[in-house]
Amino acid sequence: MSRATSEAIRASLDHPVVDADGHLIETIPVFDTFFLDYVRDLGGGDLAARFEAAGGMDFDDMVLRPWSALSEERRHEIWATRPSWWSLPAGNTKDRATAHLPRLLFERLDEFGIDFAVLYPSRGLTTLSILDDELRQVACRALNAFNAEVYFPYAERMTPVAQIPMHTPEEAIAELDHAVGELGFKAIMINGIVHRPVGEATARADKSVPNWGSGTHQRLDTLGLDSAHDYDPVWKRCVELGVSPASHTPGMGWGSRRSPSNYMYNHIGSFGASMEALCKSLFLGGVTRRFPELSFGLLEGGVGWACSLYADLLSHWEKRNRETIHHLDPARIDTGQLMELFAKYGDERFRADLDGLAQSFTKLEPEPPTLDEWAACEIDRAEEVRDLFVPHFYFGCEADDPMVAWAFNEKTNPLGAKLRAMFSSDMGHWDVPDMAGILAEAHELVEHELIDEDDFREFVFGNPVRFYTSVNPDFFVGTRCEDAAKRFLAEDG
Repeated sequence: MSRATSEAIRASLDHPVVDADGHLIETIPVFDTFFLDYVRDLGGGDLAARFEAAGGMDFDDMVLRPWSALSEERRHEIWATRPSWWSLPAGNTKDRATAHLPRLLFERLDEFGIDFAVLYPSRGLTTLSILDDELRQVACRALNAFNAEVYFPYAERMTPVAQIPMHTPEEAIAELDHAVGELGFKAIMINGIVHRPVGEATARADKSVPNWGSGTHQRLDTLGLDSAHDYDPVWKRCVELGVSPASHTPGMGWGSRRSPSNYMYNHIGSFGASMEALCKSLFLGGVTRRFPELSFGLLEGGVGWACSLYADLLSHWEKRNRETIHHLDPARIDTGQLMELFAKYGDERFRADLDGLAQSFTKLEPEPPTLDEWAACEIDRAEEVRDLFVPHFYFGCEADDPMVAWAFNEKTNPLGAKLRAMFSSDMGHWDVPDMAGILAEAHELVEHELIDEDDFREFVFGNPVRFYTSVNPDFFVGTRCEDAAKRFLAEDG
């Protein structure tokens, strides 16, 4: 840990620090009372009763309860994913209170060295996964109404995000119009992965309980490539309303992250896996081509996976674009020459049936219906892969993540790219034992000479500003960062 305090480090900088992903913690009794009154007004007593039956906003009740109710034998029999436990900080009482109370957070931000914080839900993350369509939409609307009421008075130093459910484009647009157009939110969070049944499989009977990917007969809808819906109207509405979508969806419970006994096994890498799925889908689905002004935030998964994905995309394009793919056409094989080589260099096992061997090479695969799998991206040059990827994706990286250095390494990243890593405190979650030490820990990247001061400026200020202003240049108007953001954007072009 750096010897300098976060407050001292901030004082040494000539630029603000913007936290792209902090967390508030919903206070259960307070929120539940507000929510139930809100739901009764909006949807009547039946809907409120359904929410209470689902456990309200109690994370343990909604997620841990179904797993805890099973015997150990049954957990292994159905391979029930071990969810999180003790998921909120408890070692520092003042920090815990800070995540609940906006006025206390407001007073302590200078101590943390943070000028402005964008705050995401904690327990409220589950609302985006509720399977009951009506309840999911009302739950998100209630959460947004509550956070607007509680956090908007502190807009000079912080802003909450609005939860935007994405099971259908229609529900997403409806909540965008309400949260952004009516309530005045300027930052949003989407669920970047929607679990959908495959074939005749149906969703779980208790639709009030979030689906954490435990079903076998499900697929991941990643909102771009192969999606069940056309989400372009949603992206268009985001541009019109001036909000940049950010995803905070975990990947626990699917793929290899389904241990019935070990939460850490399921948690490690889960956000990176989820963010990669969404990022690939948006890119290969041509979303960044069709919406050149829009940026996407991919949070809590770090940036290491993105550096690898970017390099992989370039490598695959070079070898499998609409021109070079023809080098892999089996019809290009010279069967006569091939048989001569087998006859000359093969032993009797290879020469035993040269006619049959020749026939095996002449059984050509049929040409696929689509040879150009990059068609939606309309890419003609390698540089376009970079240009459709780098400016459009921003990656939330926590203070203890040394892989941030990879994002800024122009020698390692193809075509000299610097990926857009954003400082994300993650305060309010179990992996932050000391809120006052977050910025100091992030600055160790400079102290250990992994990045320089210019890169650090990009990490804690430039990239968060670019992301949140990409479709709303006035995002920081009225905040402590207003003048600095304005100067930066003028310089940045």
